[in-house]
Amino acid sequence: MAYRIAIASDHAAIEMKAALVEHMRVLGHEVVDLGPETGESVDYPDYGYKLADAIASGDVDKGVALCGSGIGISIAINRHPAARAALVSEPLSARLAREHNDANVIAMGARIIGTEMAKDCLNAFLATNFGGDRHNRRVEKLSNPSFAKEPA
Repeated sequence: MAYRIAIASDHAAIEMKAALVEHMRVLGHEVVDLGPETGESVDYPDYGYKLADAIASGDVDKGVALCGSGIGISIAINRHPAARAALVSEPLSARLAREHNDANVIAMGARIIGTEMAKDCLNAFLATNFGGDRHNRRVEKLSNPSFAKEPA
């Protein structure tokens, strides 16, 4: 299945972003590059919020978020209730993020993992469907905290 995928990064991940854009296009996906265009220093929250807005508006199906560690941009994205960004560093976490958490954004750190591992994570993320079933109620609580109950 081909997706429309938004990708955003900060300056630390500009090279990884370029490699993943090419990789996704080769796989047949439509890629929306939200920037930045150069390696000039930028603030990752600006690009994380931009990516979260693209997910929330329905302009894209999935997102790829990159920064030096992947932590900062994933925190920014997860501030939007429609976005579920999972920070991963290997394919099993990428698969489980989709299968169990219906993550719609994969976040990775360019200073943490190499480009080939990032491609493997992205492949697992894009190839995995949400498992639904018992996970539905849990995922619903991620976007709607008022549905959460006090633990027994």
